Amino acid sequence: MLGAGVFVVFAPAAAAAGSALLIGLAIAAVVAYCNAMSSSRLAARYPQSGGAYVYGRERLGEFWGYLAGWSFVVGKTASCAAMALTVGVYLWPAHAHAVAVAAVVALTAVNIRGIQKSALLTRIIVVGVLVVLAGMTAVVAASGRAEVPRVTLTGGTVVGVLQAAGLLFFAFAGYARIATLGEEVRDPTRTIPRAIALALGITLAVYAVMAVALLAILGPGDLAQSAAPLADAVRVAGAGWFEPAVRAGAVLAALGSLLSLILGVSRTVLAMARDGHLPLALASIHPRFDVPHRAEIAVGVIVAGVAAVADVRAAIGFSSFAVLVYYGIANASAWTLGRRTVPSVGLAGCLLLAFFLPLGSVLAGVTLLALGAGIYGVRRSR
Repeated sequence: MLGAGVFVVFAPAAAAAGSALLIGLAIAAVVAYCNAMSSSRLAARYPQSGGAYVYGRERLGEFWGYLAGWSFVVGKTASCAAMALTVGVYLWPAHAHAVAVAAVVALTAVNIRGIQKSALLTRIIVVGVLVVLAGMTAVVAASGRAEVPRVTLTGGTVVGVLQAAGLLFFAFAGYARIATLGEEVRDPTRTIPRAIALALGITLAVYAVMAVALLAILGPGDLAQSAAPLADAVRVAGAGWFEPAVRAGAVLAALGSLLSLILGVSRTVLAMARDGHLPLALASIHPRFDVPHRAEIAVGVIVAGVAAVADVRAAIGFSSFAVLVYYGIANASAWTLGRRTVPSVGLAGCLLLAFFLPLGSVLAGVTLLALGAGIYGVRRSR
């Protein structure tokens, strides 16, 4: 979860809701918590690769499992493209698309080498990102230029706050990737729920601090217009010397997100291929590295193609829609297990945030969901 989202998502959220983005952040956190708890319960019951694809299939029926898997794959493909483009924008803006494609190729190769190496690299990246975020917050706090009165809960309509919550949800998404690794985790019934709860708590605390710092130093207006909010924040704070570190942190964060995104999407592709929803060749496991190498290569090729032409903000909106649908199915699946309050709130929250996203994102999401349903119908008829 601690990836490039924190470096890019607060600007469009501020444009939608002003300082009231803090309310949106709280709403996104509540929905994320419900999703995390539902995912945790389901992962303990079904410790298999595939996440909500498996949960929907087992609890709701084959179609709903397929739709969850389709939503995850198309939504996270857009997320991968957004993360790769963030690398390009921060590292070499004049050639952002070329850098994005190169990043996808490099990290696909890392994932193919095996889960243990990928996990180690992810740990290193998370530590580096936390150091950069802590440094940025300290610089802003010590500058004397941050103005607390800018941090209010005003400036947004109900629609704007819900849209901001949907966009901010993009920066929370990630705990499903823990659940998709059910076959590769020791003692999954104990490890996965603890990992989800701990990751979500840390991420929420970090995002809350960052939102307050950005609003205090930039104000909601300048934050909404910023292309690189954290870099602009240290510059306004009079600490331009720290800007290279912030940009390096953004690149590191985006690489970390991209690394785990490719890993998670490929595991869902693996599960769907095993069930015949995707070509069976994608279910192949590498004899040496014990990973679904063909699935990872296929995902890498598609993501590289999208990253070569995509727009970052459009990718974020579309990804949020598809992932909210995915979590909605996860909550509906958890509802069938009993103790229904949390999954009910999660399902309602997912649907609400999904359909209050920007209209273009909603239309694109509905279109691709309909396409996926059509493919399923054709396959079933044959």
